[in-house]
Amino acid sequence: LILLDSLLQEIQIRKQTMAGFTSLSNSDIAAVVVYFVLVFGIGLWSMFRPNRDTIEGYFLAGKYMFWLPVGASLFASNIGSEHFIGLAGTGAASGLGVAAFEFNALILLQLLGFVFLPVFIASKVRTLPEYMNKRFGGNRISTYLAVLSMILYIFTKISVDLYSGAIFIQQALDWNLYISIVALLGMTCLCTLGGGLAAVIYIDVVQVAIMLGGSSILLYRGLNAVGGWTELQKKYMMSAPNVTYWNPDNTSVCGLSRPDAWTILREAAHSDMPWPGFIMGQTPASIWYWCADQMMVQKALSAKSLSDAQGATIFTGWLKILPMFLIVVPGMISKVLYPDTVGCVDPDICKAVCGNPVSCSNTAYPAIVLGIMPEGLRGIMIAVMLAALMSDLTSIFNSASTLFTIDIYKKIRRSASTNELLLVGRVFILLLVVISIGWIPIIQEMQGGQLYIYIQSVAAYLSPPIAVVYCLAISWARINERGAFWGLMYGLLVGLLRMILDFTFKEPTCMEMDTRPIYVRKVHYMYFAAFLFVSTAAVSVMVSFLSEPTPEYMLVRTTFFTRKDTRTRDDDEEEEEDMDEHEMKCLKGEEELLKDGDIVEDGPSVGYGRRLLDWLGGVERKDGNRHHLELRGHIQELTALPQTNLQKGILYTNMFIIMSIAVGFYVGFSINPFTEHQINQMFNVARNNSIIKIFHSESRS
Repeated sequence: LILLDSLLQEIQIRKQTMAGFTSLSNSDIAAVVVYFVLVFGIGLWSMFRPNRDTIEGYFLAGKYMFWLPVGASLFASNIGSEHFIGLAGTGAASGLGVAAFEFNALILLQLLGFVFLPVFIASKVRTLPEYMNKRFGGNRISTYLAVLSMILYIFTKISVDLYSGAIFIQQALDWNLYISIVALLGMTCLCTLGGGLAAVIYIDVVQVAIMLGGSSILLYRGLNAVGGWTELQKKYMMSAPNVTYWNPDNTSVCGLSRPDAWTILREAAHSDMPWPGFIMGQTPASIWYWCADQMMVQKALSAKSLSDAQGATIFTGWLKILPMFLIVVPGMISKVLYPDTVGCVDPDICKAVCGNPVSCSNTAYPAIVLGIMPEGLRGIMIAVMLAALMSDLTSIFNSASTLFTIDIYKKIRRSASTNELLLVGRVFILLLVVISIGWIPIIQEMQGGQLYIYIQSVAAYLSPPIAVVYCLAISWARINERGAFWGLMYGLLVGLLRMILDFTFKEPTCMEMDTRPIYVRKVHYMYFAAFLFVSTAAVSVMVSFLSEPTPEYMLVRTTFFTRKDTRTRDDDEEEEEDMDEHEMKCLKGEEELLKDGDIVEDGPSVGYGRRLLDWLGGVERKDGNRHHLELRGHIQELTALPQTNLQKGILYTNMFIIMSIAVGFYVGFSINPFTEHQINQMFNVARNNSIIKIFHSESRS
């Protein structure tokens, strides 16, 4: 009877939490409508830009973006809906530790801006697999990386966004899942299909403003609700659901907060965030994400100069200070306000509350939004979540279409014209949408608590080999194509083996006995990532020394130490061969293009239907040649990496300040604000307010 009564209480609490929001007010609806109109208008406006009819113009925004929109777009692409759901949920479940990922980004963004980007810009690449092709020659490395990236985009990034977005939609709006996601995908596709990367960046600027504004209001109201920062620290440690369980492995109580909840880097052996594993293992995975992932690097490559690109990474670094306060802390506040729903551990109660018997921590952010935000502001927060979801999807769609068009399709059809490549890029976005919708039933069957863990583990298993190959390619001239390729193959094999073991022996819940093999149970995935990074480097170095070095011309402007090399590469002529016939005529001066006051007619007049299709496809029939020539001249200037001493001084000063702040945050937030005696006192309060039981696995449904 006690159990039944507890279950009914939890269900009733959940219903009361949602009751005030199941019918949207006019203010909420107006906020969402205004957001969609604004985003659609920006996407439509970007379709009137010049230079959309070139590869660089569509996929790299013409390389004319200055630092602020590029930095805002980098931030928006990173802070997707999975952050609002997953990051806040992990904060609710285990405290501040997850913020370590955010502070790590402060440092790695500067690695991107000051080490990787100068090489990528100097080598005139549009995609990262294209860089590998220039650095090593051959096609197998670039093709492998392009295919692997697209697979990861479709089955991890897009799936996470759709799942986390679906959680918010179901919790907040009570809409039909398929109608909601199809509508969001359709709007996302519509806003970026015609405008390319420029549309993505312009939309991201608006979305960052909405996300920061709405989240700041939520943080302020949340802290007021719990009595301020000091009270939050105490109440979080004392929060517990009505029903908790004994942990059979260490006799602790499942459902209580972690003793180290207010520290970021935790002890090395038995914590969820071991500090040696994070520094040596998680960092390589993050190097891949920030420095060698097409979705992020493509934004930085759209900058109009090296100084603007580096300014963008610095600006993003400043913004990355905020997620701990705007996302993780609200998740912890949510657990304090709703311990019986957000913090539930009883499988039956969790199943009744959120449909997931493992945990309902992923509902932390929607719960606090719906619980404490007034009318109108709730609509703004819905717009914030939609902004995060669409921002990630727009970036993924554009980056994946770039990889497919340049690194796969263009190699299959070397004679393809620019217009054909642009059309293929747009059609591939539609294909991604179809595949994403088809993946939705799989997402629904996956347990939300394990989806976020799955994404983190995939990064640890697959990304360290990619990171080490890029690091060696940029910093060490002796690594060759064979060393890089066999290093990638070794890393893939070992990573897949560990991933299969993890899926075969699933991690038990807190109240279940851990019977997994010791090599799975005792080796944290961060320590495995560190081993994979070091061993892949050893394989690549060994194979490189046992085979012939890379030809000298391939090192021209493809390493950090040769980024300013002015020699002509042997493959520069191949770039001209890749141009279509029309572009070659432009460059060779066979058409009179740049005479003062001339209006160039590129053929007979066309009908209105054809003009509409050209506009949607980004094909310009008037002054298009002028744009081609101006863009190529601009790109040629970029490769020299010009910078003034004043620019260098400002940029390097900011870089030093940001990296110092990151180190300071790591040290400061790794000191527990409570003594062991204080923690025991607060835990005693939590235990006295909870019914502690022993879990029987056979009773679990």
